Amino acid sequence: MNDFLRSLSPSQQVGMLFVTVFGLLALATIALLFANLREQRAPTDDAHVAQLQDFQQLLTTSWGMVVLFWLAWASGENLATFLFAAIAFFALREFITLSPTRRGDHRSLVLAFFVVLPIQFWLVATRHFDLFTVFIPVYVFLALPVASALSGDPHRFLERNAKLQWGIMVCVYGMSHVPALLLLQFPNRHYEGKQAFLVFFLVMVVQTCMLVQHLVTRRLSRPPSLPGISSSFHWRGWGWGVLAGSVLGGLLSFITPFKPGQALATAFIASVAGSLGHLVMKALKRDRGVTAWGLRGRSVTGANGLLDRVDALCFAAPIFFHSVRWYFGAAA
Repeated sequence: MNDFLRSLSPSQQVGMLFVTVFGLLALATIALLFANLREQRAPTDDAHVAQLQDFQQLLTTSWGMVVLFWLAWASGENLATFLFAAIAFFALREFITLSPTRRGDHRSLVLAFFVVLPIQFWLVATRHFDLFTVFIPVYVFLALPVASALSGDPHRFLERNAKLQWGIMVCVYGMSHVPALLLLQFPNRHYEGKQAFLVFFLVMVVQTCMLVQHLVTRRLSRPPSLPGISSSFHWRGWGWGVLAGSVLGGLLSFITPFKPGQALATAFIASVAGSLGHLVMKALKRDRGVTAWGLRGRSVTGANGLLDRVDALCFAAPIFFHSVRWYFGAAA
């Protein structure tokens, strides 16, 4: 089997990976279908129904993420960058829509959506990695308050600018690091053309961490650890989620340029960053008084719940990218 895999080209290996993942998701979907049919014929308790609904939601999210990354890989580097730019656009739109704005913010909002976002992803596509890493944290963070000040509206000036800067940092800066992984060049020449495995590795690790954390938390009868922020966050569930993501990363080392120990360490970093980032986004939702960025039944953004699906990835991607690039000496 190993000889067969080595005989395949990098593109064929990545394609085979997606075929395997799509097959597993199809089997899970069929199993869920039969479970729902059995529940309809012989209803059980409400807890079982709730578990099926949770599993269906998780499965739907998994399908969406896998299809998204398959499209990104199949479309090539430039179109993949454009695809992730579109995701960042809708995620930022969700963030801003559920945050109050004033007329004095319009100039800054135009800059954020139609200047900052395109430039950030253009820097990724053209491999200007040195500028891409500082463009938003330095230049944009200094320019946006200037645009707001020129509007002449000082009302809650700091809060308004901090909100917009935070949205850009999470939705645009964080998401832009996902397609950047496709452009990394490693000293190991045998990894040429296989960078899509890195994106798959990151997504699988983060999603596994979040899934295990969710499943463990549901079975705990203890009160939440941080009730003011999340009614479903427990440190024990978080620990099991991080452990599961880290172990999976070690097991997936064969699709990365890393050794098993290195893969486990990078998976640990990604799991911690993603899960704690998800907690931060929950705190922001509590502050805004909503339970989801895209409220069901209200088409407030055109992409309901998108930010809920990618928030952990937005936090994990830049930490993972810069850790890998620094430690392994990967070049742009």
